[in-house]
Amino acid sequence: MPDVIETTIYRFDELADAAKGFARDWYRGLGLHYDWWDSVYEDFGCICEILGLQLKAQPVRLMGGGIRHDPCIWFSGFWSQGDGAMFEAYLSYRRQAPRRIRDYAPMDAELHGIADALQAVQRRNFFQLRAETTHRDRYYHEHCMEIRVTRDSPVWQDMTSDAEDIVIEALRDLARWLYRQLEREHEYLTSNEAVDEAITANDYTFTETGRRFG
Repeated sequence: MPDVIETTIYRFDELADAAKGFARDWYRGLGLHYDWWDSVYEDFGCICEILGLQLKAQPVRLMGGGIRHDPCIWFSGFWSQGDGAMFEAYLSYRRQAPRRIRDYAPMDAELHGIADALQAVQRRNFFQLRAETTHRDRYYHEHCMEIRVTRDSPVWQDMTSDAEDIVIEALRDLARWLYRQLEREHEYLTSNEAVDEAITANDYTFTETGRRFG
């Protein structure tokens, strides 16, 4: 005859602290199997619009046969020395970017500095600077962005000697800023607080030691 084995199961909040830690490790091991970065990308898109950056788009085929266009943003992280974020975009002058970025992100001094640097170098070049960023290499960080800076002058006037370096550094600073936002979001989503909330919301059950039941 088959044996009948009875097992007592527990909800997460019924576990002892050590068992909760085991349950959290199990949940983190599943990984974040969804586009958890969407909100960061959306915020970044708003910031790009303010700064005068038009993100390039890439077609993504959907399971139903349709196509959506996602922004050309990539990242890798968050544990290796070569991790980072990058984007492909076109840059042109955008009026009142320093004021608008302060309205949008009043406490973010780094974004203020990027907007100020771009505004100042544009002013010295009669607001005629343009730039394009493209992906190079097989990694995803700020130095994998090839940045081409030009001046759209009707009389073929050269850009000032400092213009290229300033624009390149500002755009790489923006890529570094993006990576830090992604890193913070990932840290939050894998924190004890967020993991506990997700486990409870999904009503997972466990054995007394915190091993997933079923």
